[in-house]
Amino acid sequence: MRLLHTADWHLGRTLEGRSRLAEQAQFLDELADIVEEEKIDAILMAGDAFDTVNPPAAAEQLFYESMSRLSNNGRRPIIVIAGNHDNPDRLSAASPLAVHQNITLLGLPTTDVESIHIPTSDEMLKVAALPYPSESRLKELLAQENDEQVLRNSYDARVKGIFDKMSEQFTTDSVNIAMSHIYVAGGSSTDSERPIEVGGAYTVAATSLPANAQYVALGHLHRPQMINRASTLARYSGSPLAYSFSESGYAKSVTILDAKPGKEIEMTEIPLSSGKPLARWKAKNGLAEVYTWLDEQKDTQAWVDLEVHVEDALSLEEIHRLRKLHPGFIHIRPVFKAEELALETRSQREVPIEELFTKFYSRQTGGGAPDTELVKLFLTLINDEEVSGKEDEK
Repeated sequence: MRLLHTADWHLGRTLEGRSRLAEQAQFLDELADIVEEEKIDAILMAGDAFDTVNPPAAAEQLFYESMSRLSNNGRRPIIVIAGNHDNPDRLSAASPLAVHQNITLLGLPTTDVESIHIPTSDEMLKVAALPYPSESRLKELLAQENDEQVLRNSYDARVKGIFDKMSEQFTTDSVNIAMSHIYVAGGSSTDSERPIEVGGAYTVAATSLPANAQYVALGHLHRPQMINRASTLARYSGSPLAYSFSESGYAKSVTILDAKPGKEIEMTEIPLSSGKPLARWKAKNGLAEVYTWLDEQKDTQAWVDLEVHVEDALSLEEIHRLRKLHPGFIHIRPVFKAEELALETRSQREVPIEELFTKFYSRQTGGGAPDTELVKLFLTLINDEEVSGKEDEK
């Protein structure tokens, strides 16, 4: 069977007040094309379907219309779990209707394994699906002590125990998959994920993921990535769109799994082209450099974070003009010369003295580089000066 792993749609999310709903609809259209072209038998959606526990009606409509379309009238099973952004009760409320389309919506953690018959391959898929397991959603207090390390150990042990219990229900003649919306230690995060750990308490060790699952489909981290220290294949599929400028330059994708009972999973990453990219502009040469980029039509379809180095404050007229020339500007952030000098001074304190001398020499000579003997002489003079200064203090 062919499975598609996706997560972190965050339907309804905005970017500094700008709606992303059209881009999210574009992604779901692209996803519908992918599942047809790649002949996908079932879809695994690992949480954060929505961006808030009370999503806008348009986001909910987009979600349910897309679910119906992707399921192909029940011929393509879909299993969705709640993430930390989702309201678990609200997500699962539509289950009585969704089940008729072969769509499974899971809100709260249980130890039940979903057994799903895949009609296109006539095989059985077992999914140890664990929606976001917070203390409140687990309905239990994990530790009496108010100690982060104690809570972390208790949380990790609890999640591992749930996975172990579910893994007992795996069979040799089924494809066995685990799925959850959790933060696994060692994963690379971005600014756009709302933290799900208190300090580091809500963190799961890679070794706590179920070793007898053929694959662990993870949600929460927005950068597609493998979990290297896990005892089995474990992966974050990442978000389909970039949701913060810390994700600029990240390639977005969905993950396809070719799976057979008792066999190793064959994994393929399918890149996505939907949505606007997020770009960072740093105009160190002032507004003239910004206008040059605008004339060159740089990043015309992107959302842009602009940092422009200036001597005087930007006027409102100048800001309006820039926004008119490029509607994608999200931030227009001036950096004044005084700030620039302060940043440079601060950074210079952390640069080795010989490197500062080399840069100074290069500026004074028009690009020349000092030879080794000259650098040694300079360091000797500096050290002699420091010794002399200390003796004078005495």
